[in-house]
Amino acid sequence: MAPDPGQNASGQNVALVAIGRNEGDRLKRCLRSVMGSAGTVVYVDSGSTDGSVAYAASAGCHVVELDPSRPFSAAYARNEGVACILKQAPGVPFIQFVDGDCEMAEGWLAQAVAALEQRPDVGAVSGHVRELYPEATVYNKLCDLEWRKEPGEIDATGGIFMVRTEAFMAVGGFRPEVIAAEDNEFCIRVRATGKKILHLDAEMVRHDAAMTHFSQWWRRAKRTGHAYGQVAALHGKGGEQYFVSDRRRVWVWGLALPLAAILLARVTHGASLLALLAAYALQFVRIYQYGRGRGWPARDARVYAFFTVLFKFPALLGLLAYHWRQWRGDDFTIIEHKGS
Repeated sequence: MAPDPGQNASGQNVALVAIGRNEGDRLKRCLRSVMGSAGTVVYVDSGSTDGSVAYAASAGCHVVELDPSRPFSAAYARNEGVACILKQAPGVPFIQFVDGDCEMAEGWLAQAVAALEQRPDVGAVSGHVRELYPEATVYNKLCDLEWRKEPGEIDATGGIFMVRTEAFMAVGGFRPEVIAAEDNEFCIRVRATGKKILHLDAEMVRHDAAMTHFSQWWRRAKRTGHAYGQVAALHGKGGEQYFVSDRRRVWVWGLALPLAAILLARVTHGASLLALLAAYALQFVRIYQYGRGRGWPARDARVYAFFTVLFKFPALLGLLAYHWRQWRGDDFTIIEHKGS
């Protein structure tokens, strides 16, 4: 007998939305890890050409193909996935989001549901994201370091989390025009309703970043800069001031200080350029000490510090891209770091 809509093998009321674009074998691993754990599984595809749609259908998922006439975004995909769930499993109380390059950890759904049932003040929960191959490339290692969080209440989670359906509907879901950090922006509005975001001390997914080239890291950093601009424009005023300090650091370290050093180079006989290099070196040391303070090995702390300093430059390009698009009134289209 097939399970009731929204009921997994343990009788927990949870449905799942997986999103992807040309994830190939990663998507297959993802869907194998969730089929049978959630009674309703929806796969939302953003124009894949690698057979993802056919595989998801053969695996028993409800499949939604996004309208290519609209700009693709993770927010748009997740909203369409929830719309499908509400048709297939009306009344399901909890929805889990997962990306197609992740494998769901065994037992996560049960732990997440239990946490939400025990804490009615919590609107969404997340858990630990572990990189499958952290030693494969320096860029995978960076992802693994970035995703490490302490358990407890947090301001925002990444795009993989479980949410109360009522909390999702109360804020109208994701903003589809937000092309990066849509999860942060969503959590800001959830918290504004009085609900909390909780990070559990439990493994949630194993992620396959598959980042092998510097250009992929650069585009990913550029996308983050775009997110700083867009989300700060939406929530940068009032008490939240979200991403305002992050945006300011990009302007200062990526543009203002280098520009000032170059303009003053002639009159200072190059001393301004040396001062700029010294400032970057001090930033490196400060971030390195932060990593060591968290118990990271020296090599990991050095890698994290170096790329955190370098990050300001591609982030600046993303920030400028946001303002250029905003000024021209262009659609905000996704900045892909893995390629299409």
